[in-house]
Amino acid sequence: MSNVNIKRVKSADIEFKDRLVAVNRVTKVTKGGRTFSFSAIVVVGDEKGIVGFGLGKAKEVSAAIAKGIDDAKKNLIRVPVLNGTIPHPQEGKYSGSLVFMKPAAPGTGVIAGGAMRAVLETVGVKNVLAKSKGSSNPHSVVKATIKALSQLRDPYTVAQVRGIGLEQVFNG
Repeated sequence: MSNVNIKRVKSADIEFKDRLVAVNRVTKVTKGGRTFSFSAIVVVGDEKGIVGFGLGKAKEVSAAIAKGIDDAKKNLIRVPVLNGTIPHPQEGKYSGSLVFMKPAAPGTGVIAGGAMRAVLETVGVKNVLAKSKGSSNPHSVVKATIKALSQLRDPYTVAQVRGIGLEQVFNG
């Protein structure tokens, strides 16, 4: 885990698409009555390998979503996407959620559940097999998916780290 470096990205001059993953209504009961507030988890990305997630909390749903989008733009990472899929199988764990992703052949599509599907489609992956195990809490699943995506390495990076040629990476 020590050799894993998360590649942060600046959000200037990039056209982002956002996906709402989940909205949660929170009720606070006081002597004066009930007070409702909302929390929204949002994923943003450019569908070309950049993705980020954010959590927004506000008294209204639209304000919570807007805050989530702003928060997501501050936490962007770059993910290697090769030929519309991920370069190698990868697991990610956050809290009680465990996610597993595996590259798929062209035409397979995104085989993944709700929160994972939002992240994978936003990053620009077109073909992947994915499974979520353990907790299905959207917050944990999104964080586990982002963690797994941040640990992916493309063949060029592997060749550079090992100090060998690119053809040696593919041939073993």
